[in-house]
Amino acid sequence: MGSRAIVVVCRNKDVAHWRFGVTSGMSGVCYTRTGRRFFDDEALEKEFLGGLRAAMRLSGLWEELETDWVCLDCELMPWSMKAQDLLRGQYAPVGAAASLSLTPAREAIASAAARGIDMGELPQRYADKQDAIDRYREAYRHYCWPVESVEDIRLAPFHILASEGATHTERDHVWHMETLAKLVSHSQGRIVATPYRVIELSDTDAVAGGIAWWQDLTSGGGEGMVVKPLAFTVTNERGLVQPAVKCRGAEYLRIIYGPEYLDPNNLNRLRSRGVSRKRALALREFALGIEGLERYVRMEPLRRVHECAFGVLALESEPVDPRL
Repeated sequence: MGSRAIVVVCRNKDVAHWRFGVTSGMSGVCYTRTGRRFFDDEALEKEFLGGLRAAMRLSGLWEELETDWVCLDCELMPWSMKAQDLLRGQYAPVGAAASLSLTPAREAIASAAARGIDMGELPQRYADKQDAIDRYREAYRHYCWPVESVEDIRLAPFHILASEGATHTERDHVWHMETLAKLVSHSQGRIVATPYRVIELSDTDAVAGGIAWWQDLTSGGGEGMVVKPLAFTVTNERGLVQPAVKCRGAEYLRIIYGPEYLDPNNLNRLRSRGVSRKRALALREFALGIEGLERYVRMEPLRRVHECAFGVLALESEPVDPRL
């Protein structure tokens, strides 16, 4: 698992400065999903973007896309590179506090049982709690490793959001994946291909294979998968179809919902939540994002592009449970 990143890389530094106004000497810029600079270390960002620019050149994608710049939708790993405060301030303290509280409780239960007191289901219940805490701590540690240089960073791109004169929304997701995979062999291991499968929903064997693939992925520590229509945008009689649905694994969801996420009582409560509002917001954000990109590649005034950006940020501020 990584952090969502929007990466703009340019063929030369003059293009980067003219089209995107980034610092002189930089070949692009890397943003968080809410438009903030991703890297605190400018030298690290410069080296990272330089490697991506070289991969674009060696793969021939500048010529293939007929562009001097590209905007990519990516995951930037490790997660801990951008989420250290979250790890230190939220996840790690929960794990530490739970372990510290469970140890004396389990010792007291064991001591009482040794004196012949019938403890009933308490020993097993607290053993299960300890197992849940251990799994919780292991789950978030799986996505963290130290970043001391650009060699420790991995980029997994999955969309070419825009390039000169095009947003590529007419291309299906396979085209995006196959095109971006050309970067991998020219990146010195810094760019990784995003694994994917195309599944025909009317084929029961294909569906079963997709489920098994997801189970293997998540049981091995993977976050999960994102299910999308084959086409980039799809509409039906009701309008725009949901562009993507995240299907995360149990161990990742343990990080989000707490160590005892899989307790039946917790699962029943979570399954009863309504998600229609969240889906409606996602559709509007998607439409605004595409509109903003189209305005930018048409070289409309920046105020027109910013209208869409501010619209997305306003929707992000709506009071909806972010864990949905």
